[in-house]
Amino acid sequence: MISYIRGTLAEKTPGTAIIEACGVGYAMEIPVSTYDRLPKTGEEVKLLVYHCVREDDESLYGFWTPAERELFLRLTAVSGVGPKIALSILSGGSLGELSLAIAGGDAKRLSAIKGVGKKTAEKICIELKDKINAIEALALGSKTARDEKAFLVDARKALGALGFTDEIASAMVVAVVKANPSVSDTESVIRLALAGRGR
Repeated sequence: MISYIRGTLAEKTPGTAIIEACGVGYAMEIPVSTYDRLPKTGEEVKLLVYHCVREDDESLYGFWTPAERELFLRLTAVSGVGPKIALSILSGGSLGELSLAIAGGDAKRLSAIKGVGKKTAEKICIELKDKINAIEALALGSKTARDEKAFLVDARKALGALGFTDEIASAMVVAVVKANPSVSDTESVIRLALAGRGR
């Protein structure tokens, strides 16, 4: 199984990338999010890979980050969602936005992506809703994901200490960040979350 390929970027389009490594050109299908991060052709690049082997076909799918590949694998594990649809979904928004839509059961957002029907979107939300953490989804949308995740998790824990369940605390944090995208510290998140609950 191929885990990643490092070599020279020979060609790129919004949907494909060809990396030459040891004299072999590896053609990979990629999401737009990966394409946006690729260097200029002729430069060195490393892409994480999912090697899909079927009876009548072998395909490589390339990803810039582990999170992209992880979401791709989760999507393709859903009945009726193949690699092509999974790539369309990954190309239909930022990783954080898509993860948050799934975690929040927002099938309407997913069905707005070309090639994703209403039933497929609903199935994705039902099967993956509990497998994607809303707090981590918010962190994926941040340029400073580690710091973002840390203060959001701290806020959720603090709300838990105040008697809220993990599910309710997570929902409160998500609501605060959606309404106040510039919030950047634990204290503000807690204050706004409690204010929104009338406490």
